[in-house]
Amino acid sequence: MRAAPMIVHCCHCSWCQRETGSAFVVNALVEMSEVELLAEAPVIVDTPSHSGRGQRIARCAACHVAVWSHYSTAGELAAFVRAGTLDDTCVLAPDVHIFTGSKQPWVVLADGKPVFEDYYPSPDGVWREDARVRWRALLAQVK
Repeated sequence: MRAAPMIVHCCHCSWCQRETGSAFVVNALVEMSEVELLAEAPVIVDTPSHSGRGQRIARCAACHVAVWSHYSTAGELAAFVRAGTLDDTCVLAPDVHIFTGSKQPWVVLADGKPVFEDYYPSPDGVWREDARVRWRALLAQVK
């Protein structure tokens, strides 16, 4: 990633638990133009999602680990980069916890970040202003 993420979600939904084989996933949302490939192009896998709109998961062509996803809102213009695939996995802490209504009961959220039982109703109050500006610019390209 050549730019700081707009937002870092820690998603506790049961779909992310199933897809990662873990209790949650940490996704860093960034413009696809700021994602630099360091190896061969990933394999794109169309995958169902809870919303019913699906997601396109980019998987490493060599090891098949999910490295990012594209969701329908911004299409291929935005990537939800799996923070655990970065060289330094601790550089991106979550900004927000989402879908905590299905989080594992033994996961304790004590980092002081906003917590939402489902998804937050609006980026207002959750996202930084500069990130909201970047997101609006991306959405303008989609329309």
